[in-house]
Amino acid sequence: MQILLNLESPQQPDVRQLLQRSTDYLMALYPPESCILADEPALLAPGARFWVARQGARPVGCCALLPLQPGRAEIKRLYVDEPARGAGLGSRLLLALERQAARDGVATVLLETGVRQPEALGLYRKHGYVERGPYGPYRPDPLSIFMEKRLADPA
Repeated sequence: MQILLNLESPQQPDVRQLLQRSTDYLMALYPPESCILADEPALLAPGARFWVARQGARPVGCCALLPLQPGRAEIKRLYVDEPARGAGLGSRLLLALERQAARDGVATVLLETGVRQPEALGLYRKHGYVERGPYGPYRPDPLSIFMEKRLADPA
């Protein structure tokens, strides 16, 4: 069955369930102090973009782009449900996010992920993300990896 990606609200009951599965997945890998999750108000903030991947009516993946400051934005909540993994959906979500970021004038996309997520690290590296130090509100954490990708040179 075809999977479609659309900008949607994270407030839908089925999407909230998907986000809860994402939270449960991360909480099983990391202690609470190392789980840096974007909550629903952050996903609804002005300028935030939230994608949902649906197989039929069922949400099977999501990701968010949150503005940080002019020209910079952060990836949050990139998640693919276990039954939908391995078919390139993470790449599709990431590329949709990058295209939107470029349209929005974002030159640099940043992210924080964890050392216990080799698939996520592989996805980001495959798409040109490179490691960097903590940014914004983040502090060094031995379980965190910070990455960025320059989409365009600043004007």
